[in-house]
Order: sequence, then structure tokens, then C-alpha cells
Amino acid sequence: METKSVNEFGDGVAWYRGAMVGKGSFGCVYLATLKNQKLNYSYFPTVMAVKSAEVSISGSIQKEREVLNNIKGCPYIIRCFGDETTTGKNGAMVYNLLLEYGSGGTLAERIEKFGSNGLCEFEVRNHTRSMLRGLNYIHTIGYVHCDMKPDNVLLVPNSNEGKKSAEFKAKIGDLGLAKREKVQSKKRRLEPYWRGTPMYLSPEAVSDNVQECPADIWALGCIVLEMLTGKPPWDREEDNAEDVLRKIGGGHELPRIPENLSKEAKDFLKGCFVRNPRYRWTAEMLLTHPFVDGLIDDEGVEQPQEVEDINVIDSILLVTESDDELAYYSEDWSYASEDESLGYWSEEDYEQIEDEMTSYFAEEGTFKVEKNITVISSTIDGGSDHILDPSVKVPSGSPSNNSSKCPLSITIPAGV
Repeated sequence: METKSVNEFGDGVAWYRGAMVGKGSFGCVYLATLKNQKLNYSYFPTVMAVKSAEVSISGSIQKEREVLNNIKGCPYIIRCFGDETTTGKNGAMVYNLLLEYGSGGTLAERIEKFGSNGLCEFEVRNHTRSMLRGLNYIHTIGYVHCDMKPDNVLLVPNSNEGKKSAEFKAKIGDLGLAKREKVQSKKRRLEPYWRGTPMYLSPEAVSDNVQECPADIWALGCIVLEMLTGKPPWDREEDNAEDVLRKIGGGHELPRIPENLSKEAKDFLKGCFVRNPRYRWTAEMLLTHPFVDGLIDDEGVEQPQEVEDINVIDSILLVTESDDELAYYSEDWSYASEDESLGYWSEEDYEQIEDEMTSYFAEEGTFKVEKNITVISSTIDGGSDHILDPSVKVPSGSPSNNSSKCPLSITIPAGV
């Protein structure tokens, strides 16, 4: 029976589908290996995690692909290597999302391994900082995760050698429920439902169906508390989800913080467990807290990797989920409405540049401009989805070949 479950969705063009390593309402996750691991130029790693579902029910996975494409570049978020459609044994089309494999398992499995003793505080602090950096990146771009919990945090081997650091680095995954943050949209403040897992929901999510960036911080506090104590944030005396939600949304109760925790840990958790989201600490604020500040960096990465310029263009052309949400993001990740300028060039700008070029080359002699433009499009994430390669060539023998070259570099803003 296991062999059937492995191959029922088929293999990819460059990879074999292996054993199932996870299953959820979205579909199944399989281990995948390259068909030819000797290819040094292959973009894919030798081992990947492939999240699969039949195309007809793959909406959540495709949503995750869209979100990951817009927030790529952060070393604290699981990488996406693209997507691919395969044909299952029954002839059905299967959508596959190719992801980074967390060989250390999930944070939930790590917590369960240590039982009620919880993880050591050093490891908790390292994982907390990694999650904060990932959340800060997500929030800065304008997304809310909406389902932060230990099951959705994956552990990858930490390659940092020669320094005292955690064995694994935590990376945020499973962004299928992520949404755009709403900014100043009071007319549609209430949503018809909440997203995520009841145990990690914030008070405002339960009582008002409001899930913005502060809701992720509340969930982070629940995860940190669970790492330290080995127990869920709310007692499981009642397994009924309605009872848990009633405890979170009603009254003034907070998750209990044990007295035996360090002063820094208790103070950090208090910053997360503020019932009023307006006064809850942000990810950026928590990154300066003594509980996570001053740790040795994993892999020597102090700040998340910058997204390549071409990826910024991808992030600008986003399709919003609703009319009252942001339509664009500028290059520095600041918000920009449809009415605000994104730095487009006018005809006068182009004419001025053309006059300057003509004036320069007129002094050097006649010239010829040849433009070679190559457009490349691929669903595999690695570099750019669209590459423009304009080049200006001056024929040999012209006086400019013997003088200093004048490289021409023009960046065309998205939308032009």
C-alpha cells in the first residue's frame, strides 16, 4: 500500500517521488530526489520536499506558491524552487510545489522529543530569533502568516561551524493561509472567518475575526512558551476547540507563564501576550529584546539576504485579493497606493538622455546602436523570471574604442 501512495501522483521531469513525509488538509508532502544527481549545474538540490494535490483541490498550495514568490530572499523562510504539474496514475493532473527539505523535522516533533522538560533556553532563544527574523521580513513586505505554530516551523541543518550555535536553524513554512495585511480598511475590518489553529489564535482573531501582524506575534509567544515548557499554551483539560476559543476570546485570561523561567524569557513572553493588539510588541521590537539579542549569528547572517532587483519587479506586479488592499509595493518595501508615483520616466527624461548620448558620441565620431533583447520565462525560481539584456555596441575602428568606454545602464521601472 505504501508503494502505491508514493507513486500515485507520478514523478517530475527531473526528480523521483519518494516516501510520504507529511499529510494535511492541503494535500500530501513527499520526499523527492534528483534523477541525475551528478549534474553539477542543476538548480535543484539533491533532496527536496514536494507538496502535492490534484489540481482541482490545490488552491491552498497554489496560494502558497504565490506568497513564496513574493517574499523570496529571506534565509529564515523555507525556499521554493518552483512548481510542476504531473499526471497521476488515475490520469488526474497533479499540482506539485517544490520546497526546501527540513531534514531536522518540525519544531513540534522537536518539542515532543524532549517531553515536559522543554528545550534548553539557548536553543529556544536561537529558534525564536530565527522565527522573528522571518516574521519581520513577512510583515515588512505586507503579509500576515495567520497559521504560526510548531508544526509549521521546519528545522534545517545549521552549517555554521566553529562557533557555539544551535544544531538546526528554524525556518518558517506553510504559508498557504497567509494573507495581505489590511491597512486603514475599517469598512471591511471583520472577516467572515478566522484562519489557523485554535490553540495559537490571538484574542482579536477569536472575538473579532481580525488577523493582522500582531496576531502572528501572539502565536509566536505561544510557540516560545511551548518550547520552554514542553506544554501547549493552553491546558488541554478540554479537547473541545470551542472551549479553547471561549477561553482565548472571552475575559482577560492569558497563557500562564511559569515562575521558574528566566527573567528575560518571562519579560519577552509578556511582550507577546498583550490582549490589545495595538500595544503588543512588533517583530522588529522583539528582535532588540535581551532574550534574543546578542546571540552568535547562524551561518554568519546578521540580516536577511537582499532580494535581487529583478525579484523586486516581480513583487511590484501583485494581484490583490480585494480592492481595498494594497496594489503595489515599491523597491524599498514601503507602501505605495495606485495614485502615488512609482518613479516612471517621462518622455522628456528619455529625450534628455538621448540628447546627452548623441552629444557624447558626436564628439567621438559616428556610431551605431544595436539592441539585443532576450526574454526568458520560467516557472523555476532561481534568478529572474524576465531578463532584459540591452547592449550598446560601438563598431571597431571608431575613435571611441581607443578612449575610455562609456557604459550605458538603464533601469526600466515595472509597469513602463
